[in-house]
Amino acid sequence: MPSHSVKTTPAHHACSHDHSLGNDNLSAPHDPAHSHDPDHACCAGDSVQEPTSGDTNLVTAKIPDGSTLTRLRIAQMDCPTEEALIRKKLGGMTSVQGLEFNLMQRVLTVVHDNGALAAVEAAIRDLGMNSEAMGSESQTAFTEPAGKPWWPLALAGVAALGAEIVNWASLPEWFSALLALIAIAIGGIGTYQKGWIALRHGNLNINALMSIAVTGAVLLRQWPEAAMVMVLFTLAELIEAKSLDRARNAIRSLVQLTPELATVQQADGNWVELPVKAITIGQIVRVKPGERVALDGLVVSGQSSINQAPITGESLPVEKTVGDNVFAGTINESGSFEYRVTAESTNSTLARIIHAVEEAQGARAPTQRFVDQFAKIYTPAVFAFALAIALVPPLLLSGDWHDWVYRALVLLVIACPCALVISTPITIVSGLAAAARHGILIKGGVYLEEGYKLAWLALDKTGTITHGKPVLTDTVMLDQPPGLEAVRIATSLAARSDHPVSRAIATNGQQNGTVLLDVADFAAIPGRGVRGTVGDVHYQLGNHRLIHELGVCTPPLEAQLGDLEEEGKTVILLTDGERVLVLFAVADTVKDSSRAAIQALHELGIKTVMLTGDNAHTARAIAAQIQIDEALGDQLPEDKLRAIERYAQSGKVGMVGDGINDAPALARADIGFAMGAAGTDTAIETADVALMDDDLNKIARFVRLSRTTRTVLVQNITLALIIKAVFLVLTLLGMGTMWMAVFADMGASLLVVANGLRLVRQ
Repeated sequence: MPSHSVKTTPAHHACSHDHSLGNDNLSAPHDPAHSHDPDHACCAGDSVQEPTSGDTNLVTAKIPDGSTLTRLRIAQMDCPTEEALIRKKLGGMTSVQGLEFNLMQRVLTVVHDNGALAAVEAAIRDLGMNSEAMGSESQTAFTEPAGKPWWPLALAGVAALGAEIVNWASLPEWFSALLALIAIAIGGIGTYQKGWIALRHGNLNINALMSIAVTGAVLLRQWPEAAMVMVLFTLAELIEAKSLDRARNAIRSLVQLTPELATVQQADGNWVELPVKAITIGQIVRVKPGERVALDGLVVSGQSSINQAPITGESLPVEKTVGDNVFAGTINESGSFEYRVTAESTNSTLARIIHAVEEAQGARAPTQRFVDQFAKIYTPAVFAFALAIALVPPLLLSGDWHDWVYRALVLLVIACPCALVISTPITIVSGLAAAARHGILIKGGVYLEEGYKLAWLALDKTGTITHGKPVLTDTVMLDQPPGLEAVRIATSLAARSDHPVSRAIATNGQQNGTVLLDVADFAAIPGRGVRGTVGDVHYQLGNHRLIHELGVCTPPLEAQLGDLEEEGKTVILLTDGERVLVLFAVADTVKDSSRAAIQALHELGIKTVMLTGDNAHTARAIAAQIQIDEALGDQLPEDKLRAIERYAQSGKVGMVGDGINDAPALARADIGFAMGAAGTDTAIETADVALMDDDLNKIARFVRLSRTTRTVLVQNITLALIIKAVFLVLTLLGMGTMWMAVFADMGASLLVVANGLRLVRQ
């Protein structure tokens, strides 16, 4: 996407908290701003088309009347060849309106006419595959296909080796042929079945190409090579499948974090162990030292230190006491406590993370889309070239038929870009899993891959750079007649708001025993403050901008405000529309992690800018403390959006925020980061990248992971293309053999898979 364009896919964020200390809405509620959905499908092969659903996420899209959405788990669907077959088969059915593939999880989402599921399943069976309809809870049910016995392939390998020995020893040809045919029959029956299905449906995939090549070798009486090619191909596919399973199940360990049983309090007060799936919201669960927390909840008694690394990636245990949230899958290290369940097992923070990673595994990254398009051209082009090699020299140049047909068959073996196609999804999925282990939830391969391009990172202040919990530092009476009544009025208005500044005023009043007054007609003034009626008088409690707009800011007051703002404090004032009655100054503190995070970003070559609703003085004071490159104050939501658009002209821009007032800027940014997403449905579901805790250092980790991912992708694609080019030349020179070609091609596949899996350990 060009840096100056606006995102065309619905995107992101709104997260968990309200924002900035100053010029933002003092009482704005928190709602999701937008939603995101990247293109789906894990990887594509020859003749793979775009999803019939376009850019729409079928799971979240509105289903047409008379249609049904069904998620099918297909055990045999784990590579581009199966996707191509299914897409062509179902895409031609009038009863099917949309298809969405997640190859890494072997899940196909279908939108079809009511009552057409049986026809869809029959079509899939016609392709030699079986489907199983999934329930709403199935995203964490990792059902695996039954493993195949190893001995048939071993027997086929012995027969193929025997054929080679017989041929080398110049024994009767029929003996070598017999052993070769036995090897092909035992080891290649599955390949032939898949190849026949592909050819029958007009699809030129690897199974079809390999079947043609082996059959051609048999017809040329190249018995040992035909047998060895088929055995090596089958063996390589088996090894590759095992390697793919490692990536596919990279988050399987997360599922195993949650215990199956939990100790639950009964109505009579007794404690009974119950299955986690049977526990409902509101029940009380007890956790002993050393146990894992089974469900999300709120601590009601006791205290303990909990290791939250599986959720947030935090390295140190977190102290929990009454009123604190606990998450399923975390470890109770010391102490015993009881908590009230706040989410069922299928909707816990851990379950949402797993679901989000699974969905991200099905999203196409830019490099993958390029590879997919390349593969669609490459495979038929090589097939046509192989056909020309077989026919042109013998017909026009008096070449030897046997020699040139053999070369053509070798070309067929290397025609399918297996290593090229599989390298990208393996690498991306490994990177997504590595990020999840560190408490970084990335909602699609596009963001993981594009992260290395970030030139600017824009950050909100409150709750992001600072703690977001300001304290009241100054209270100044400006109009004496109302006296302390003005403070009561201001405190009563502030108590109705959930903005951090308002909370500081309300908390101070609570500590001083202030009795709140009744407030009528309470309402928010977006980006300015709040208003309400107390005793038939209309009052406004708001920021410097509001006072200017009401025309009640005097030169002496302006000077007083300037002094406080120069100190980095945020000023809130109470007015009745005619005069300013009292001012309050609050101050926030910078998080310890913010300084290190900004330094790490600078070391990566990323420039930083702070966008805050606070006044410019406060913005500059905070920015100076942590060495942020630029700071912009007095930023309304629309101002933040315009700022992001300006910075986007000089490169990719990321935006970090945690509140509704950041939503427009987050939507415009190339990558939106949501802070403190643990336990927050909205952030997990809508952010491009969700940082499960409030540690800004995770952004630098994300960028480093993105750069490593990019390096691995380039390595894999380069390796695959070089091997293809080398064997193309060797074949044309008459130096390449079929078994060498299949060994090298599948060996390349295994190499790129192994290289991609390195990211899991990052």
